[in-house]
Amino acid sequence: MARRQDHLVTQHLENISRKALETYEGIIRKYVRRRYGIYALYRGKRLYYVGLASNLRSRLARHLRDRHSETWDRFSIYLTIGDRHLKELESLILRVSSPRGNLTKGKFARSVDLRRQFRREIGEHQKLERESIFRPRPAASEDERPVGRKRGVLAKYVTKSFKIRFTYKGKTYQARVRTDGMIRFKGKLYKAPSAAAYAVRRRPTDGWFAWRYERAPGDWVPLDELRR
Repeated sequence: MARRQDHLVTQHLENISRKALETYEGIIRKYVRRRYGIYALYRGKRLYYVGLASNLRSRLARHLRDRHSETWDRFSIYLTIGDRHLKELESLILRVSSPRGNLTKGKFARSVDLRRQFRREIGEHQKLERESIFRPRPAASEDERPVGRKRGVLAKYVTKSFKIRFTYKGKTYQARVRTDGMIRFKGKLYKAPSAAAYAVRRRPTDGWFAWRYERAPGDWVPLDELRR
């Protein structure tokens, strides 16, 4: 038996002339009165304005007289059950389409902007590329070799054991951070993330950026986030 799906948009009316709103307001009122939804105003084929309303009939009638009154000639409406996620949907549309008539840019309640993280990871990726091109392969230093049973540098960030991973040349390597901060990788223990990363690449690597942990389900971020 197919699982019943919850839908955001339940009814819609698209690409309707402004004249129809003025002439057949009574009919349109039956569809939109006291209904939640998103509406869009167009000038020809070009999107001019996007908004949301808890009473679409009232809002559309207002746009026949307000500062937008002479700037649109067609409209579309998308009716929803309730207003859950409606504000974020409006924000998403505004950020994607940037309508000329909207003065403000949409905002998300909790979304994390990934630009800073993306920029940092690009820099680290380029750094690793430069190292692989220009640096000769050195012998492992004492800090980069496996160590005995000591507390690792991650100890102060660890309350319970967790998995980490490092993707290199299309292959993902997995390790585990223990409660004492030591990193177990392929049966050996490493005191620092960079030492464990050296075991993968066989050359100096900033393990704080190379290794990632799962901060939230599906959200794998560099170990460096633990230090923030």
